[in-house]
Amino acid sequence: MRRVDPGSKGGRMTGRVTLVGGGPGREDLLTLAGARALADADVVLFDRLAPHERLHELAPGAELVDVGKRPGHHAVPQHEIEALLVEHALAGRHVVRLKGGDPYVLGRGSEEVLACHAAGVPVEVIPGVTSAVAVPGAAGIPLTHRGVSHLFTVVSGHAPLTETELEHLAGLGGTIVVLMGVNSLPSLTAGLARYGMPAQMPVAIIERGFRPDQRTTIGDLADIVVSAGRARVASPAVVVVGEVVRLAHDGDAGAAELMERAAGFTAVAR
Repeated sequence: MRRVDPGSKGGRMTGRVTLVGGGPGREDLLTLAGARALADADVVLFDRLAPHERLHELAPGAELVDVGKRPGHHAVPQHEIEALLVEHALAGRHVVRLKGGDPYVLGRGSEEVLACHAAGVPVEVIPGVTSAVAVPGAAGIPLTHRGVSHLFTVVSGHAPLTETELEHLAGLGGTIVVLMGVNSLPSLTAGLARYGMPAQMPVAIIERGFRPDQRTTIGDLADIVVSAGRARVASPAVVVVGEVVRLAHDGDAGAAELMERAAGFTAVAR
């Protein structure tokens, strides 16, 4: 739990803001600290990707405000969300900002903290389970595996990467995780291939993680865009690029092959 408390301005009594990471969308993955904050809330501003189906029970008596953020659509602009947080807190209320995933992982949580700082509103940040790790795990894909991948990079897919970013990403190795990356998938795969990533590199797209209709589409760097089009892949989705995808895709046979390769890598390293 991270507390950021700038105090009050000029002795004025204020409420407080708590940013809560709601996790990847399933209610039972909400942290205990997050649940306690909701139970104590006077106002809850929530996103569509946060667990919100039973908010009236999790935050009894609180005013529930749907700020409508989902991939590709922001019903309430970010600056207005920040203004609402400050307005309610200055009126003496405990405001919970319930976000999907973790507030500090491509969640614009730091912008909301800064807005509270500027207004003299005490703010606390409760971390959540980020979909960057949890959703691949729900599809059976580990982001690291001894001898195969010892690092992973999380990338925003909101906008195409620059040529410099693509070059560094292709050369870094390990596993690449792209959040909100369905629309930018063509430019991402083409860019990685342009800077030397093998055409056979496995790619997985996990849609609607932790929901009953969760679905995984598998391909490689050369054909995943076509496969995604045929499958009508849509947001919300997490894209994973890397050899670790084979651990889920090929089952036990694929895992055994990777284990043999990993052992070889380890032997060479020694």
